This record gives sequence, structure tokens and C-alpha cells, in this order.
Amino acid sequence: MAKISSADGRTRSSLQIFIVVGLCCFFYILGAWQRSGFGKGDSIALQITKSSEECDIVPNLSFDTHHGGEVSNIDEAGSKPKVFKPCHTRYTDYTPCQDQRRAMAFPRENMNYRERHCPREEKKLHCLIPAPKGYVTPFPWPKSRDYVPYANAPYKSLTVEKAIQNWVQYEGNVFRFPGGGTQFPQGAEKYIDQLASVIPIADGTVRTLLDTGCGVASLGAYLWSRNVIAMSFAPRDSHEAQVQFALERGVPAVIGVLGTIKVPYPSRAFDMAHCSRCLIPWGANDGMYMMEVDRVLRPGGYWVLSGPPINWEVNYKAWQRPKEELEEEQRKIEEIAKQLCWEKRSQKAEIAIWQKTVDSEACRSRQDDSSVKFCESSDADDVWYKKMEDCITPSPKASAGNLKPFPSRLYAIPPRIASGSVPGVSSETYQDDNKKWKKHVAAYKKINRLLDSGRYRNIMDMNAGLGGFAAAIQSPKLWVMNVMPTISEKNTLGVVYERGLIGIYHDWCEAFSTYPRTYDLIHANSLFSLYKDKCDAEDILLEMDRILRPEGAVIIRDEVDVLIKVKKLVGGMRWDTKLVDHEDGPLVPEKILIAVKQYWVVDGNTTST
Repeated sequence: MAKISSADGRTRSSLQIFIVVGLCCFFYILGAWQRSGFGKGDSIALQITKSSEECDIVPNLSFDTHHGGEVSNIDEAGSKPKVFKPCHTRYTDYTPCQDQRRAMAFPRENMNYRERHCPREEKKLHCLIPAPKGYVTPFPWPKSRDYVPYANAPYKSLTVEKAIQNWVQYEGNVFRFPGGGTQFPQGAEKYIDQLASVIPIADGTVRTLLDTGCGVASLGAYLWSRNVIAMSFAPRDSHEAQVQFALERGVPAVIGVLGTIKVPYPSRAFDMAHCSRCLIPWGANDGMYMMEVDRVLRPGGYWVLSGPPINWEVNYKAWQRPKEELEEEQRKIEEIAKQLCWEKRSQKAEIAIWQKTVDSEACRSRQDDSSVKFCESSDADDVWYKKMEDCITPSPKASAGNLKPFPSRLYAIPPRIASGSVPGVSSETYQDDNKKWKKHVAAYKKINRLLDSGRYRNIMDMNAGLGGFAAAIQSPKLWVMNVMPTISEKNTLGVVYERGLIGIYHDWCEAFSTYPRTYDLIHANSLFSLYKDKCDAEDILLEMDRILRPEGAVIIRDEVDVLIKVKKLVGGMRWDTKLVDHEDGPLVPEKILIAVKQYWVVDGNTTST
């Protein structure tokens, strides 16, 4: 062991002030004694208290030999962290890139004003978004599917607007979601049974679903018990708080719209796409929206359209629309579906189901249609802020692959890796990555024993890679939003989907497309190293705080010098933190920063202008 100088010794000593022992105490922070009224977890807390004597104390962390250079460069000379104050109460449900007031300045054509429009740098908030008075921890799943505390999303407009359609009902201090929808008044279960009579839902063939214009995401909520995971989206406040309700229920959802830019998902990602009276003009713009669905739909995948204009002959009077208009709308949809080589499998009542052919080349060779236009882009996954096109995305010959049913596909070699279409990723490196993340997640569960208890339902992985974290933590109790940073060296989000997981492209220099307080746990692997020359770590941390629930947990894995800087910034936020060693010991330069967001809500003393 090399000797350290007195200066290095002082630095080391100061570091040890905040890098100390005591993970047993950390379980207390992790939400055992929640201040909430719902999902209180008292029994869990009692078990942790009784078992506290069995906890092993983590030894003092040591950086002296391997990291002395990096640590000694950090200036800690009595400097105090910047303190971030609470934002004004009007920002309780602030969604920076879908702000209603800013949206009205953009064109309404093709829903442009409903798309992402982020604030300029000088307009960004540098404060902590407060929770509303009375905010409580949501009910645990599956109770959360049916009940949401009123205080968490106090908006009653949907209970009035959709009263006869069984979306949501207000009962005392909770909202109740009876599982209804505009097109399934008898309930989501019966509606899904109708779909399952045509689509192979039961055997794991259909695992990932894109629900466009999802409402409160009842379809995704009820598909969960059938082992299908839905990526649901709807625009910000077409109906107030619909996506917010979905996430409060514990159902995957984001704010989004089919407008002028491509949806932030890879090509050939979904086993099924769905629209239940989602009000998207499918036949408009030369079929551009159907072509975008075709881009993200896997060969052999299914597209479901229920509601207008399907079965217009019977329903045009009830829909209060001219039958000629509806007839032409359906004619256009059928024509575009033929161009896309979708085969109509069923039309019963108001539900029509198409299937995308596995062999599109053979299909198109039989077509006598010179009007078919193919996209010229060489990368069908390059979609971030890229304009949507009225062209057909070609599918590689091997794109269908040998995709196993779920759950077998979770650890099977994904077709994109087997075919060599992901540069630098082989079957061997994929398997090594899986082993690594199983080891990491096992270590996380030792640190935070609530991780597999159902306490955390909505989980985000901010830098998902091959989806190893989500696969290792896979459980019916939770789901993971796998985020692929747009600046990542390797684009592996398609692999994530081939594993039967869901995810989205995003640039963390901007705000995420969700409401505040929508995730229970956030995982960030090497994220701050990735963005250190791209944008301010302060902005990323404030965005993490915005989307994290009070008493939610954070796991940040990165190099020690990066984490020390992050920890100093977090010192000015309302987080409790602990820096711990890599599971392989103190000599590994990669460390883990664990944090818990304190419980606090808006009141007269904690808000500022």
C-alpha cells in the first residue's frame, strides 16, 4: 500500500465524514416508517426493526491507493452545497416539455402543439417541485389498479366527462377505476377476451403492446395479469390527468401523441399496437400515422382498431357523423393497410384486427401498386425529433427472427444480437452482461430489502443498455421503464424490446415526458459520466427529483469521483444519501450512491416564488 501525503490524508479524512457505516439505519430511511396514510408498510417496518440486530455494518470505504488522485482534486474546503428551494405551488404538476401555456404558441395542425416543446435554458426551473397537500404513497399493486388516492391527482373532470363510459368514479377520498372504457363499457376483461379469440395473447407470443391514445390505460392495467406489458401514451390534458392517473395506478404510460415527429421507440419493437377510439385520423396525410405504427410493429405483429369508422354502417347515427365521411375513412384505412401488407384477420362489431405479414417482400412482389413509397433513411431507429414520413420502412429479411414467447425471450439471445446487427455486441457479451446485472441486483437487494417487497412498482432505468437491470429485477410486482439516452454509443433499445421489456429514447438534457412523482425507484448506471460534457448534472438531478415520489429511492452507479460531485449537489436537495462500495469490494473504483427522497408537501412555509 502506498503512503499518502498529509494533504491526501486530510482529504481522505474529510471524505470519511460522509462515507461511513450504517446500512441498517438506511432501511429506516428507505420508507419503513412512511408518513403516508396509504400503503403504509408498517408490517415491513416492524420486521426490519426486529431484524436490525442481524445487520452487518459496512466497513469504512477506502479510496487511498487507487483513487487518491481523483479524490485529491475535489475542492471541499468548507464549501457548502447550493440549497434548492421549493417551487411555487402552481408547479405541483409541472411537465416542462408539455407545458400547456407554452403549447398554445405552436401550430395546431397535425397536433404539433401537443408534442414536446421544452423550455429554453434561461426558462428552466431550478427549484424542487412540491407534492400537493395530503399526498400519500399509492396503494400497492394490484389494489392500485382500481384505486388512486384523490389527494395525489385531485382532478374530477374525467368523472364527469366520462361518467357513462366507466373510466373513473370519485368515491370519498379515492378515485375508483372500474375497468371500463369508451369502447369497452362491459369492462376491459371482456374486451381483452374478444381480442384473445383472434390474437395469441395467452401463450406469450404477444408480450409488448403500444396503446395509442390510452385514456387512463385500463387496457394496459388489465393486460398485466395476462403477462402483456403495454407502453401507453396520450397527450397532456386532452382529458385532464389521464396519463397521471395511469401512472398513479401503477401502469406504464408517458405523455405523447402521434403528430409531426416520430414516436420515440425503435423499429420492429411491439408485438401489437392498439387504438380504441383514440381519435387519430388514420387515413389522413397519405396514411402517415399507420406507416409510423408499421415502423414500430414487429413482422407478424397485430394492429387493433376499435371504434370509428369500423362498422360505420350500423353506428353512423350514434356517432353523429355523415355515413359518407365514415365510409371514405374506412376505405382509406383498408387501402393503406393493403399497401403495408397487413392482412385483415377479423372484423366483429366495432373491432377490426390486422396482422403485419412476416414476409413483406413476397407480399409486395404480388402487388401492382407503383404508388408505394419506401423510406430512404438507412437507420429506422434514428427517431429523436425526426419528422414523421409518409413512407414505408423496409424490414430486414432476418427481422422476424426466432423470437421466443415470453418469458423464455427474457434471457434468450435476441434476434438483433444473433444476426450481428448490433455492432460490438455478441452473444457472449450479452450473456456476460446478464451475469453482471444479476450480481449487481443481488447486491442491491442486500442494501435495500424493500426492493422485492412490492414497495416499488414504477421503476426507471435511466441508462438501460441491454436491459440487464430490468431483466434481473423482473417481477410481477413491478415494471421498468428502460430509457435509452440518445447520446449512447450503442443503440440497444431494440434488443430491450426483443427481451419482452419496454423502453423509450430520451435525452436527459431535457425533461422526461411524464408528470411529477410518477416513479418509485430510479436507477442510473454511468449516466453522469455519460452526460458530464453534455449538460449540467444539476439539471439532471432536479429532473430526477421531479419524477420521483416522496420517499422514493435512487440508485446511482458510477465512478467514485463522479459520485462525490453528485453527492455534493444532492446535499442541497431533500434527499438522504449513502455512498457504498461496489459489491466486489473497496478497491473497485465504481461505487454506488443510494438516496431516498424525503417526504414533504406544499404548505405556507415551504413554497417560494
